[in-house]
Amino acid sequence: MRLTLRIWRQKDATSPGSFVTYVKDNVVPDMSFLEMLDALNRELVERGEEPVAFESDCREGICGSCSLVINGIPHGPGRGKASCQLYMRHFRDGDTITVEPFRAKPFPVLRDLIVDRSAFDRIMQAGGFISVNTGGAPDANTIPVPKQNQELAMDAAACIGCGACVAACKNASAMLFVAAKVSHLGLLPQGQPERYRRVRNMVAQMDKEGFGACSNTFECEAACPKQISVRFIARLNRDYLRALLFEP
Repeated sequence: MRLTLRIWRQKDATSPGSFVTYVKDNVVPDMSFLEMLDALNRELVERGEEPVAFESDCREGICGSCSLVINGIPHGPGRGKASCQLYMRHFRDGDTITVEPFRAKPFPVLRDLIVDRSAFDRIMQAGGFISVNTGGAPDANTIPVPKQNQELAMDAAACIGCGACVAACKNASAMLFVAAKVSHLGLLPQGQPERYRRVRNMVAQMDKEGFGACSNTFECEAACPKQISVRFIARLNRDYLRALLFEP
């Protein structure tokens, strides 16, 4: 396959960026998207040019670091998969592919396709944890948990914090991310003592970081590589309202 790649190049956080066009030959359909970028970078290095900077770690759809906007879609075409799980057979010979970083004010571009997503870390530090002593694994297993709550908690826990929900939202809202983290812990017995303090603190930090409000367009759910449901946002809103009205 022969592809034309329009890739966002930006030297650093303070420099202006622009799209640079590369022609990539010999693309194998069974390559992953990141392997194709690896191959492009080898050619750039051989020509004495700067390789394209992008993040990757597990390359198994688990870590969420491979956050790219491909042809205007966070993580590219195909639902329920991260950029590292996207294969070149989704494209056709002769296609032009535009690759750019996540676009959101709380995710400033550091270089080329790499953005700073530490805002998510600070939201988690504000309350996305359990600080009470819950004992060991045998103790936890003695606490009955309704099956429905178990399954919902696991669905919420699938969030990998990649930020695709933010990149897909016209308001750069982080509501789906926060909702998943709040719901995961709030559905389990171990998360109850700090349930309402958690939601207040995480929402306050989300606002402080500059994320926008929910746009109600559900683009976050469509872009999420783990297909986290927007129903968790409703749960977040209920917990937040109760925290404001009834909980000290």
